[in-house]
Amino acid sequence: MNQLLQITWNPNIEAFSIFGITIRYYSILFVTGLALAYWMIGKLYKDQKISGEKFDSLFIYCLAGIVIGARLGHCLFYEPEYWLSHPLEMILPFRITGGGIQWTGYQGLASHGGTIGLMLSLWLYARKTKLNYLSVVDNIAIATPIAACFIRLGNLMNGEIVGKVTNVPWAFIFPREGIEPRHPAQLYEAIAYLVIFIVGLQLYKKYKTTLRPGFYFGYCLTTIFVFRFFVEFIKASQEAYEDSMMLNMGQWLSIPFVIIGIYFMIHSFKTNKTK
Repeated sequence: MNQLLQITWNPNIEAFSIFGITIRYYSILFVTGLALAYWMIGKLYKDQKISGEKFDSLFIYCLAGIVIGARLGHCLFYEPEYWLSHPLEMILPFRITGGGIQWTGYQGLASHGGTIGLMLSLWLYARKTKLNYLSVVDNIAIATPIAACFIRLGNLMNGEIVGKVTNVPWAFIFPREGIEPRHPAQLYEAIAYLVIFIVGLQLYKKYKTTLRPGFYFGYCLTTIFVFRFFVEFIKASQEAYEDSMMLNMGQWLSIPFVIIGIYFMIHSFKTNKTK
């Protein structure tokens, strides 16, 4: 009975080619997620009466922080031996081989590294614009989950970051991973991040004048990485060495983000009581 409900998921990962460069659905969804988040942040800036001049440069800081941080995070957290011996390939979206230059795109992005890169780039942005750093990261945090949702949908289109083998009736078969049905872990995360976004936006609308800076930053870190910690139990290991670990790399990296998130949420309430 369950077998009839299972889905064979094997879409073409390439959307189109232009000037010899192949554009994948992952790239389209990645950019769409960032664009939606950027649009949402623009709405928040207008609501808070922050000048458009300060908003204009935000996208560059965010994009650079996310992409560089996510790329370096994947290379250093998961495959340091290879990437440290090929440092240019960590940053450049192509590989230099004996046959010439091979376009690869950024194959391998780590959300934990992207988070660190974003936080650092926003610190630089806040210094330049003279805005309160916690207010800046709060606005980013409200919009971030919608971007994360689309990125995970991109992972689904790629058939990567798959779940473990299972017999649940909604299991997906990813042919590139074999014929065994697996948890669609990317879809679980995409749905969770969409819910986190909706809840965070409603909290902002209801409590924007009462919650102190740092709350939404803490909320985003806590909810996303708590979910990330638990969903890792049903995800296949990204690297073979993780099979021998008590917790995998994604879980170990999630723990400090959860602690930081809880701290900022509690600190926000404490600060609120003293005002």
